[in-house]
Formats: sequence, C-alpha cells, structure tokens
Amino acid sequence: MKYIFRALLYLILIAPLLLFAAYAFSTRWFFPQPFPVEWTTSTFQHAINDSRTLSSMAQGIWIALLVSVLSLILALPAARVLGLRQFRGRQLAWLLLFLPTIIPPLAIGMGLNILFLRIGLAGTITGVALAHIIPTLPYTIFTLSSAFARFDENYEFQALALGANPLQIFLQVTLRMLTPSLVVATLFAFLISWSQYLLTLLIGGGQVITLPILLFSAASGGNPATIATLSLLFVAPPVLVIAFTARQLNQHGNQIREQY
Repeated sequence: MKYIFRALLYLILIAPLLLFAAYAFSTRWFFPQPFPVEWTTSTFQHAINDSRTLSSMAQGIWIALLVSVLSLILALPAARVLGLRQFRGRQLAWLLLFLPTIIPPLAIGMGLNILFLRIGLAGTITGVALAHIIPTLPYTIFTLSSAFARFDENYEFQALALGANPLQIFLQVTLRMLTPSLVVATLFAFLISWSQYLLTLLIGGGQVITLPILLFSAASGGNPATIATLSLLFVAPPVLVIAFTARQLNQHGNQIREQY
C-alpha cells in the first residue's frame, strides 16, 4: 500500500510535465483524442532558435544569480545577529523583515516603479535585480538565521586563538560550517527571483524581458504548443538547480559521516 501511494504521488507530481511535453512535441491534438495524432519537434526547435526565448532565459538566469549573491551578502550579517543574539526589538525586526511577504506585491511594485523612475533604475537589469531582493531577502535571512541559531562560536574563538585572521576564520570556519544552509538559501533566492513576474513587469517596463514575461505573453495568445514549450523551458533551470543543490547537500553529508 505504501508503494502504491508513493507511485500515485510521483504520478501527480510529474503529470503536468508529461502534459506539457505531450503538447510541446505534438501537433493536431484535439478533444476527444486521448493521445496526439502526430509527434514533432518543430515547435520546440522554433522556440529554442528564437532569439527572444534565448535572450529572456539568459536575462532571467543572470538576474536570478545576481539576486542570489546579493541576497546572501545582505542576509549573512542580519542572520548572524538574529540567530545568535537576544536583544530588545528582535521580534519587531523579524516583523519588519517579513513585511514584504505580507504586503501585496502590486503595492510594492508600484512604489518601487515610481522610485526607480526618479533615480533612473527603471527598465534596467540592475533595477529588476534590486526589486527581486525584496521578496528573496526574508527567506534567505530566515534560512541562515536558523543555521546560526545552532552555530557554535567557540570554533571561531579556537581558530582566533590559533592565529587565524578574521578573513581566514570567516572563509575556513564560518562559511564551511554554514555550507548546507548557504546552499539552501541560494536555492530559495534563485527560485524566487527566477519565477518573478509582477516585479519584473513593473520595474522592467518592457525593457527587461525574462521567461515568465514571455510565458504570460504566450499564454494570452492561446497556442498550447508554444505555451507548453515555454513552460518546459521555464521549469528546466529550477529542476537543474534543485538537482545540483541535492547533490551538494549529499556530498556534504557524506563528508561529515566520513569525518566521524
């Protein structure tokens, strides 16, 4: 019975991908036909060779990577304080950090659009990346603060006593001990930024086109094959990032087990 439920769960999870693949690699599939009449790769090849698709994917990946790096840089000091220290106003700080996840994205986007228009960041990759940091930063800080809550500062003190300088302590002790949480936080930041539509639309102003923008535009056109193809391309980077993250966490776990 356990294996049946597991198989059903896997089927539910991959069913949308199978449906997208069927539409992307077929033609003339009409109701009530259970399966496509003709299989073809022309739609997929057209999307891959389309400069707009390649450009939107490249811009989306670049923005997501940039947001991931910036989020980690900004989150590390805040997460360290929130995870290791107890101070007056700590709960208020958490509330302020998570406000962007409560406030409607449209309100945030409109306010940022007005601000970025005044300072010249509207319609730029830099402006879009800065806007994406707002929804990614709370999750990054939360992930890293949970790691710092279990962090033992005595390892840093021991390294300092052995003559290590602050940079060596940070790189060889702190970051190495936080590796799993850093990988997970990077994953969250990448996925949130990669899937952003509204903030990209409002801040990008039609000048910065990522794959979600292209996908929503295609959805309004009503071509199932094109929509399915772009959906598969949209899912591909997150799947690869999740697979890479799982591999890194598995390797880190194996290294720890070998040490002990």
